[in-house]
Amino acid sequence: MTSAYDIVVIGNALVDVIASADDAFLAENALHKGSMRLIDTGEATRLYASMGPGREVSGGSGSNAAVGMASLGRRVNFIGRVSSDQLGEVFAHDIRASGVDFTTPYAADDTPTGRCLILVTPDAQRTMNTFLGTSAMLSAADVDYDLIAASPLTYLEGYLWDAAEPRAAMAKACEVAHANGRRVSFTLSDVFCVERHRADFLRLAHGDVDILFANENELKSLYETDDFDAAVAAQRGACEVSVITRSEKGAIVLTKDAAITVPAEPAARVVDTTGAGDLFAGGFLAGFSEGRALGDCAVMGAVAAAEVISHIGARPETDLAALVAKRLG
Repeated sequence: MTSAYDIVVIGNALVDVIASADDAFLAENALHKGSMRLIDTGEATRLYASMGPGREVSGGSGSNAAVGMASLGRRVNFIGRVSSDQLGEVFAHDIRASGVDFTTPYAADDTPTGRCLILVTPDAQRTMNTFLGTSAMLSAADVDYDLIAASPLTYLEGYLWDAAEPRAAMAKACEVAHANGRRVSFTLSDVFCVERHRADFLRLAHGDVDILFANENELKSLYETDDFDAAVAAQRGACEVSVITRSEKGAIVLTKDAAITVPAEPAARVVDTTGAGDLFAGGFLAGFSEGRALGDCAVMGAVAAAEVISHIGARPETDLAALVAKRLG
């Protein structure tokens, strides 16, 4: 079966509203710097009203990664749920304009499109407050499983694991992909996701997915240890490839037989860390889908992450393919 796509991504379809804030604003609103939390409609309305001037850009972890993949020349289809409201139209336009195919039908009900209210402090840390809206209602009926069956690689985000319907839709995607000899990649997404779904994520990390992404804190949370080396030892060989990012310390790529350490790429400046992990995953998987060596895949991820933290917003603003070509030749 021949696919029109190199990679299919399933994730939350959100519009980010990004505003600058100081530590006092975070304290006044009982917000923990650098965290991500889910909020309801009332809290989304209250917080949005108290934020400073914001910039609206399409986001969502998986869709950010998809845009990175497309910037690196991969053929990508993103599956996510939006409504036919103003923000839904913004999301659909932006992701298509970025070179990603988006063919998921608009939601039939009137649940609003999801949005993430992101506060960026002067130290470039981002504090995310997410109203999932209709994105959390993604179901198997929204997913084109023929795309999954035909595509060499499917990428899933842990942020979407909370509700039963999207969880079942992604579980089915894993089954369909593996039944057709395809690979599945999964990101743990955030420590709070790990804490809520540790048993499921451990099962995924030990054979239900082929390529796992986690940052250092997520991996330690997964194995309930403060010892990073112990967490690495527990994960090594658990699936085909495990990719552990460590911010300025770079990343480690684990297989059964090797541990490849790759340094972080220097960034011109650090403005906003939103999307760094997403773009790392996008860059890595773009390289993986081309058949590149794992170390080079990690370099591609590091290049993409360095670009996205150099400006406001979680989507690349520079041609990633040109940056990778300069770095790897």
